[in-house]
Amino acid sequence: MDSHAKIVRTRHSAPSTIVIKLGTSSIVHETTHQPLLSTLSSVVEVVVHLRLQGHKVVLVSSGAIGVGLQRMALPSKPKSLSGKQALAAIGQGRLIALWDNLFGQLGQPIAQVLLTRGDISDRTRYLNAVNTFKELLSMGVVPIVNENDTVSVSEIKFGDNDTLSAITSSMIHADYLFLLTDVDGLYTSNPRKDPSARLIEVVSSTAAIRAEVSTATLGSSLGTGGMETKLIAAEIATAAGVTTVITSSKYPKKIFDIIEYHTPTPSKPGSSTPVETLPRPSTPSRPNLRPAHTLFKPSPTPLRDLKSWTSHTLSPAGGIVIDPGAHSVLARRDSGGRLLAAGVLAVRGAFASGQAVRVLVRRGAEGSAASAAPALSRAGSSWELDGLEEHSPPVDGDTAVFETQAVDESDAWEVEEVGRGLASYNSAQIAKVKGLNSSYLPQLLGYADSEYVVENITIRVSP
Repeated sequence: MDSHAKIVRTRHSAPSTIVIKLGTSSIVHETTHQPLLSTLSSVVEVVVHLRLQGHKVVLVSSGAIGVGLQRMALPSKPKSLSGKQALAAIGQGRLIALWDNLFGQLGQPIAQVLLTRGDISDRTRYLNAVNTFKELLSMGVVPIVNENDTVSVSEIKFGDNDTLSAITSSMIHADYLFLLTDVDGLYTSNPRKDPSARLIEVVSSTAAIRAEVSTATLGSSLGTGGMETKLIAAEIATAAGVTTVITSSKYPKKIFDIIEYHTPTPSKPGSSTPVETLPRPSTPSRPNLRPAHTLFKPSPTPLRDLKSWTSHTLSPAGGIVIDPGAHSVLARRDSGGRLLAAGVLAVRGAFASGQAVRVLVRRGAEGSAASAAPALSRAGSSWELDGLEEHSPPVDGDTAVFETQAVDESDAWEVEEVGRGLASYNSAQIAKVKGLNSSYLPQLLGYADSEYVVENITIRVSP
């Protein structure tokens, strides 16, 4: 029986949305820069068979600069940004033509999608990109995604395609993200240098696993990633509810085995035996059942779309220092992710309303709220402010963002980022109302579009 028949016959998993990320070292040879046609052809075959089984597939492909090097017969990447961007422009056309040729042999249409962080930092453009992905997938097309290196600068770069693949997975609500690399999973240390390195099969917490592994692998001379970037990608994807897998690019057909291994086996009709849960243990009759890979379990309570976009897609413009009490409240799932002015101790940086901000807590700040906020007294069911100036001029719109602010002792505080959110007001306005009850916002600002100063907050570090 040939491999084609074997692949089609043995897989019966429900249709899923799958993102496959292929790094530069898996696409072009590190020294000759020639395309690795055997690997690429195998990936194409796997993607086409996944499509035949009803799955929707997105391919995130690096390699534009590597292909550009081969075209221009250059020995290594230039150090200048403009040189890299020029090579990316040369290589990207040839790279997508290569993919189109290979997929075309099997009659599979593809589409090129080039993104930068700037493209999706605007909510409208982000939603447009999401809708484009959905339309392409509904048409039976395989989108091939890469960062638009020709126009990217450091401020709007994803940094590596591991991160790009994770954000893409979040955008399209993928079921699986496969990070194909030159090793077959996450090890406790570099398996090439340490013979005692142990493969970690399942990761429930990305934060907890960092203490157990060494991620000091820098990737190839052509790529930008390494194992650390894959952990970051896994953290982003699993937070959005995406099962993430690190496995070897040498054997792309293992993707079928991995999906089958982690697909629950339904019970027989009329049986009271519950559905089998992952991972399925090996049995004497089925030795070596588990293909080599590391699986990162998705969060049981994934971030909704807007929070995921705020937390991982936007580059924060400033920060809000909150008191420990507000941190404890926001860390609860039922908090709604909204911050009142009363919980704000200080404002860091200048930002406009609608921009992403870091949510910060002061290290060792137990009881520090009282010294940072104006005096508040409780009378009945309402808050009263002692010594409020009745004629405080309102802070107008976003024009006050760039006003010079007086030096504040809070600038010397040692703070830790615990989450991110979207500012409902600009930095000057929030500084004006910090520590106060929300009922004073109209009087101090001249208006109050929201009683919350920051919304859609995602807390990533619990108190």
